[in-house]
Amino acid sequence: MSQSKREQVVSHLRYIRQELREMHQGVMEDGLLPEAGEVRGVMAQMEALLELLEGKSSRKKESDS
Repeated sequence: MSQSKREQVVSHLRYIRQELREMHQGVMEDGLLPEAGEVRGVMAQMEALLELLEGKSSRKKESDS
């Protein structure tokens, strides 16, 4: 994996980890579930990370199947 790609992956993972920590804190402290939009946002970040790791061409092949 190239250095710039590795840096992008680390950046994505840090962002996702922070978002999940905030959601967890809300659940534990307030008993509130995260809003659907927040969950969708984190899922979108995870999808972007997966595409970055696999490359867009392999994701397209997978979705065509």
